[in-house]
Amino acid sequence: MFQSVLRGVRIVEQGTFITGPCAGMMLADLGADVIKLESPEGDPYRSYQKGLYSPHFQAYNRNKRGLVCDLKLPADREVFEQLIANADVYIQNFRPGTAERLGAGAKRLRGINPKLVYCSISGFGADGPYAERPSYDSVAQALSGFLSVVVDPARPRFMGPALADAITGIYAAYGILGALYERSHSGQGRLVEVSMLEAMAHFAVEPFAAYFALGAVPTSSDRPRLAQAYILRTADERLIAIHLSSLEKFWQGLIAALGAPELGRDPRFNERLARIQHYEALGEALDALFRRRPFAEWAARLDDNDVPFAPINGIDAVVNDPQTRHLGLIVPVESANEGGRQAVRPALQFDGRRATAVSAAPQLNEHGAAIRAALARDPAWPASSTDSVARKVAG
Repeated sequence: MFQSVLRGVRIVEQGTFITGPCAGMMLADLGADVIKLESPEGDPYRSYQKGLYSPHFQAYNRNKRGLVCDLKLPADREVFEQLIANADVYIQNFRPGTAERLGAGAKRLRGINPKLVYCSISGFGADGPYAERPSYDSVAQALSGFLSVVVDPARPRFMGPALADAITGIYAAYGILGALYERSHSGQGRLVEVSMLEAMAHFAVEPFAAYFALGAVPTSSDRPRLAQAYILRTADERLIAIHLSSLEKFWQGLIAALGAPELGRDPRFNERLARIQHYEALGEALDALFRRRPFAEWAARLDDNDVPFAPINGIDAVVNDPQTRHLGLIVPVESANEGGRQAVRPALQFDGRRATAVSAAPQLNEHGAAIRAALARDPAWPASSTDSVARKVAG
């Protein structure tokens, strides 16, 4: 039977909002046993809209066990240290200095368990002029330069969802996996650190490379202009995206789909560099043509001529898209007492097998009694009563 690739990896996650919980979820999705530690009040993301089980919290905390642990209490510190002594990974996204004040700093926890991979996530790094500042998703997007290459300066607006938060969590999981691999040879843990600023700057590596190579400051229009990407409106008010890239065959395919050979003969558009130079003019011409027919007709014409395109789907449309259904991308949430009954499965497949379910994010302290009872019987890592449903895969 297929086993999850991280089965047997034990993780203590003490994260709030998105960055830390996302890192924990990425690893839990691969089969790691993640125990999420929360204060008695719970992760603030629980009450982001109302109650203690917001959809935002559910999104980043599936496939985990939940335990309330107040590190100010001696008995709870003992429980925490028992878990750390047998854990492979610890994840936190406190402000710099907070973990040390709680007795959960890297030096102390790695003293308890030298094999521990300790992951610290911050806004701007552990030290430096901005280290003490509060940081959230939009702040990191702005400071890192990412917003400058995605936002129209004439009408600046933030993009949703919380890209910087989630991307930083993914980078953290990436670093943790590297440290775990090294530990398999060295037997020693690592301190893994990542900040939102570093993650988002690295995520924007292409515009940075362009700046260093060309000396010009990239703008938000560069990428769509160079990629020849357009968003166009059809006769039935649908939005469609096309991406011509650098291959001439896609431009020729578009001309054929449009039935507009005169556009191909226009000296402003008859070669790629000219189309880049006249990007706005070509966009206006394409928009006028696309407004003449409904989406279904354009979809058929573009498909017949091998032009890269897609409708700009709402979330509801994605759920019912034929390719989404073919991939089994939407799976049931098992053990859900409230909240959503479906979720997007982990993106990866291994040997053609993929997750067919996820387990619900824990209610506040949902597994606390069982974990504490197990530790009272035996200080070793408390086994889960059931295998994670994330281990279920399609053959």
